[in-house]
Amino acid sequence: MKRKLRMGMIGGGRGAFIGAVHRMASGIDGLIELKAGAFSSHPDVALESGRELFLEESRIYTDYKTMIEKEKNLPADERIDFVSIVTPNFVHFEPAMIALENGFHVVIEKPMTFTLDEAKRLQQKVEETGLLLCLTHTYSGYPMVKEAKELVKKGTIGKVRKVMVEYIQGWLSKAEEKTGNIQAGWRTDPKRSGAAGCMGDIGTHAAHLAEYVTGLRIQELCADLNTIVPGRALDDDGNVLLKFEGGASGTLVASQVAAGEENNLTLRVYGETGGLEWRQQEPNTLIVRHLDAPPEMIRTGVGHLSSYATANTRTPGGHPEGYLEAFGNLYKNFALTLMARLEGKEASAEILDFPTVEDGVRGMAFIENVVASGKEDRKWKMFEV
Repeated sequence: MKRKLRMGMIGGGRGAFIGAVHRMASGIDGLIELKAGAFSSHPDVALESGRELFLEESRIYTDYKTMIEKEKNLPADERIDFVSIVTPNFVHFEPAMIALENGFHVVIEKPMTFTLDEAKRLQQKVEETGLLLCLTHTYSGYPMVKEAKELVKKGTIGKVRKVMVEYIQGWLSKAEEKTGNIQAGWRTDPKRSGAAGCMGDIGTHAAHLAEYVTGLRIQELCADLNTIVPGRALDDDGNVLLKFEGGASGTLVASQVAAGEENNLTLRVYGETGGLEWRQQEPNTLIVRHLDAPPEMIRTGVGHLSSYATANTRTPGGHPEGYLEAFGNLYKNFALTLMARLEGKEASAEILDFPTVEDGVRGMAFIENVVASGKEDRKWKMFEV
């Protein structure tokens, strides 16, 4: 292609955290430019946000329905190619559905929808239209996570037996939602967040990471959900026992009340002959453990790595690549896939490696199964999709 892809953003205006992250990530590789936006449900915030981003006045919209309708009617060489939806959970489904119905591809924050039923309806619409949907499960964008996936696939650690994933934070150890904290406010509100709090916000990341790296789907789970901070309406802590296809067992721990923790996401996978360990707070390092030999350390940008890892590495060894770069890899792969499609070409397997609507359905199924298990006396529950 001889031009950048044109993006329209829904949500992410002044005061929002994740919108700025998406804008930075989408711009890292120079493949995408922000051309339009409906940045807030408050018209004054929407307009000011668009002006602060130097958008043309005519491309700043005060609601997403108007944006999609007006962009659709622009000439083909002006209209946006896709929308990026960075709103709270309860405003995911409708803009995504309207965008798809009007021919626009979609990038969307997780969890994909508010309910599993909505996720299935969105999946059906993606299948009907043939359009692309990228779900921003950021951590699958790290080079060493992709390397771990390839090592499991090659049989480096033998058949997977045990999966242990933890995602622990401490930022909600106090009732931040009562202090005016916007992020805490909607994440702890069932009307805006959905059926789960912590498990919906970060537990879904942990579940996706476990399934992504191992290539195994969760088949059964047993959940213990807790609400630690008095007066909070949703879970802020939880522990889940997992059973995967193929016989592997596992544990998933997610907490936002682990005082002093920052963003401690850790995955450990053990097979018949070895194991793997990756920590998000040391993302350039993958530890490979062997049954009869010392552990080895694999580093981003060093040595002979898989094509999936190298395709998502930007800097020489020793130069840290972190959250924004991993986020950028999702946008890059989505953009290159869309560009290939627009040029009538076939995208490579490495480029096609980003979370899709199917992952979104799995994420919503995880939430609903975990919440259901947490409420039941008979804990073990078949994972239903």
